[in-house]
Amino acid sequence: MKNLQKIIFGVFVMLIFCVTFSSFEKKKPDFFVTKGFPKPVYDFKKNPLDERKILLGRVLFYDPILSHDSTISCNSCHSQYTAFTHVDHALSHGIAGKVGNRNSPSLMNLAWAKSLMWDGAINHLDMQALAPISNKLEMDETIENVVKKLQHQKFYRENFYAAFNDSTITGQHVLQAIAQFMLTLVSANSKYDKVKRGEEKFSDNELSGYKLFKKNCEACHTEPLFTNGMFENNGLPVDAELNDMGRMKITKDKNDSLKFKVPTLRNVQYSAPYMHDGRFKNLNQVLNFYSMGLEHNKTLSPILLNRKIYFNTDEKENLISFLMTLSDKEFLYDTRFSYPKR
Repeated sequence: MKNLQKIIFGVFVMLIFCVTFSSFEKKKPDFFVTKGFPKPVYDFKKNPLDERKILLGRVLFYDPILSHDSTISCNSCHSQYTAFTHVDHALSHGIAGKVGNRNSPSLMNLAWAKSLMWDGAINHLDMQALAPISNKLEMDETIENVVKKLQHQKFYRENFYAAFNDSTITGQHVLQAIAQFMLTLVSANSKYDKVKRGEEKFSDNELSGYKLFKKNCEACHTEPLFTNGMFENNGLPVDAELNDMGRMKITKDKNDSLKFKVPTLRNVQYSAPYMHDGRFKNLNQVLNFYSMGLEHNKTLSPILLNRKIYFNTDEKENLISFLMTLSDKEFLYDTRFSYPKR
C-alpha cells in the first residue's frame, strides 16, 4: 500500500508539472551570486542555465521514476524543508526498505563544489545524480533503464525536446537537467548574510558565538560557504558496524583514511542528524564531541592536531546562537525549489 501511494503521488506530481511547464519560455536566466561569495567553480559555458532545463530537472528531482521500483525520488532523501537532506533517520533509506551506509548531505551552493559526496566519489555536478541512481541501497537503477522509462512517456519526450531540441532522451541530458535544478539551490540570505551586508546586527550572544566560531571552527568551515571544500579527519571514532574509511575508499591512499568532506554549516539548524553517519542528534552533542571526544590518529587533521578545543556551557549556547544565524528560511520555503502549485 505504501509503495502504491508513492507511485500515485509521483503521477500526481507529473500532472501538476504538465500544467506549469508550458508557461516557461526557453531562455537563459542569470546566475546571481550574493556579494562576498567567491567565483563559482562550475563551468556554466558547458551546460548553460535554461528555464526549461531547470524545470525539467526539478520534475526529475521529485519523480520516483528514477528508482528501480518507482518508489524513491531524489526528494526522498533531500527534502527542501530540512535543507535538502533527511532528518528522520541517521542513514539514507532506499527502495524496499534498504538502508544505506551514510547520512545524506545537504544540497545547496553546489556551483562552488569541486567534488561531491562525503568521500568525493563524484567530481562533477553533471554526474552527481548517477551515484544514487545506481547505488544498490538507494535507487538501484541504471541510467539506461531510466532513459527507457522516460522515453515511453509522452510528457517527457515533449519536454526533453523543448529543453534540449531533441525528442530522443539521453542519459547525458537527464543528468544535465538534474544538475541545472541543483545549481539553482543557492542559500545566501540568512541573518548572517544580512549582517554582512549591513542590513542587520548580531545580538550580543550571536556576536560572542561568532568570535568563538572564528577562533575554533573557521579553518574548516570557511566563510562565506562555511566549508573549505576539503576532506578532513575530524577525530570521529570509527563506527564498528559501518567501518567506513571515508575518502580512502576512493583514492586507495592510506593517508586519506577516515577523511570525509567538510559539510557546510549553512542551515545547520535544520539538517540534523550530523556527521557522515548521522551519529549526533543535535548540535550540543557535536560541540561536546569536539570538547572531549576527539580520537587522535595518524590522519587527524593538522588543524585539530595541536589545538585544544573546549566549550563551557555559556560558550556552547553562544556558539549555537551564532550557528542559528546561518538559517535561510527563504531558501527552505522558496517555491522555485518545491513542488509547484496549480
